[in-house]
Amino acid sequence: MNEGMEADLAERARKLFSGPIAFLRSAPALKFLPDPEAPEIAFCGRSNVGKSSLLNALTGRKAIARTSVTPGRTQELNFFDVGDPLQFRLVDMPGYGFAKAPPAVVEKWRRLVRDYLRGRVVLKRTLLLVDSRHGIKAVDAEMMKMLDEAAVGYRIILTKADKIKASELAAVHAAAIAEARKHSAAFPEVLVTSSEKGMGIEELRGAVLGDAEL
Repeated sequence: MNEGMEADLAERARKLFSGPIAFLRSAPALKFLPDPEAPEIAFCGRSNVGKSSLLNALTGRKAIARTSVTPGRTQELNFFDVGDPLQFRLVDMPGYGFAKAPPAVVEKWRRLVRDYLRGRVVLKRTLLLVDSRHGIKAVDAEMMKMLDEAAVGYRIILTKADKIKASELAAVHAAAIAEARKHSAAFPEVLVTSSEKGMGIEELRGAVLGDAEL
């Protein structure tokens, strides 16, 4: 994509995300999913990866997605409508990697996420959030495997980039790119973000708009 096209995408993204955005519903099971009437971009990541904060930064809202001091509290798919008329939806997937959850809760999570990924025709891209301070961990690799098996295209997004030194961030970024290239469904570009500092948010908005094919 040339610079002119990127600038146009960034401006369209800025306007769209500064417009109407509203919580639609939570879906604890597939039967509660909204009608597949618009493209969907899903966000997934470990329970404490900063997913809610990134969604808030992306949409320019303070509390569009709930931030919780208890990781793993959100065990449903949360849908947000972007645009009026509706342009696309953001989907906040339940966090994974919660060590204290009972096996039955973990299995319920796996079934809900797996079925959503495999059966949602309007799902255009999943954004896999990875904490910059830790890089890709075993639970992230498991999620990548699930996405690969579901043949769902995904991007790796590094979060909390302001929390580590630039040299360490560069190493984590390079490692994430190398890992992405090993996976058939992974997008080769890895974005670096910080919800707190606004780093990479404009690029992420453009990427979301591009992935939604708008």
